[in-house]
Amino acid sequence: MTITEIAKDFTERLKQGDNEGAAEKYNADDIVSYEAMDGPMAVSRGKAALKQKGQWWQENNEVHGGLVEGPYVNGDQFAVRFKFDITPKATGERVTMDEVGLYTVKNGKITEERFYY
Repeated sequence: MTITEIAKDFTERLKQGDNEGAAEKYNADDIVSYEAMDGPMAVSRGKAALKQKGQWWQENNEVHGGLVEGPYVNGDQFAVRFKFDITPKATGERVTMDEVGLYTVKNGKITEERFYY
């Protein structure tokens, strides 16, 4: 598959709410994820760690709606924009989350993801 085909299929799965399916199909076993924050989840390494991070996010946020835009491809990378209406359970304060994910692909798998917000 080309980078464009991977990016389109990955993003389409996210738009359909199939985050787990997208990750299982396209994340490399040794993927590294970088969040734009401090703390224990600022850097996550490996498929299992990313799955745990995703489960934590789902368990700790109520999602009221959202939008996934893209992909925007350039070389071996593609970007996806996420805009979600959420209520973090810790605060109970409804907010709009607006972020961009930048994904790097090597040998047909996503080897790195970086989030900007």
